[in-house]
Amino acid sequence: MFSGIIERLGAVRTIAREPSAIVTTIETGFTDLTLGESVAINGVCLTVTSFSTTGQATFYISTETLDKTNLGKMVEGSKVNLERALKLDTRLSGHMVQGHVDGKSTLAECINDSDAWRLAFDFPAELARYCVVKGSICLNGISLTINDLKVLTNGATRLFVTIIPHTWEHTNLHAIKIGEDINVEVDVIAKYVERLCQPYLKP
Repeated sequence: MFSGIIERLGAVRTIAREPSAIVTTIETGFTDLTLGESVAINGVCLTVTSFSTTGQATFYISTETLDKTNLGKMVEGSKVNLERALKLDTRLSGHMVQGHVDGKSTLAECINDSDAWRLAFDFPAELARYCVVKGSICLNGISLTINDLKVLTNGATRLFVTIIPHTWEHTNLHAIKIGEDINVEVDVIAKYVERLCQPYLKP
């Protein structure tokens, strides 16, 4: 379990491509990792398969994860958002994040608004239905508040968030270009509510 509060930016050092997976080594900066520990990479919960005391760690990324996330677009030198799993005595500064990415969204707009940035992402309908104004959303592992939602003529939903200077500088949002994909995890509570209500909804 994570909170969506990014601890640091990591850098991809190596990528080894296998027939149905990739193995990547990332400079995490975490010098006290343990074998089998969970680390969220761009919001994706991955397992540490090897590590060094200098902060490098290796992760195995399966086909399922490559299909559902933007990790397949990583190259050597890519900056990735990092968060270690929560401890029970940690303040939940963001929201409940599982590290289980639901899909991808596309950056549609990036507007500098004084010291902050206003970003807009186009969401497919299967993800947008879990989003509400002032609700929580996890984008590339970052816990954010939804400012606004607008339905487009093509049926997609445009979701707006505001990024403060600290988040802009300390995550990889500043490096994402218009048209690029970002990992999305919707609020798990919304998914549970939908599941529980299904027997009572009209077909």
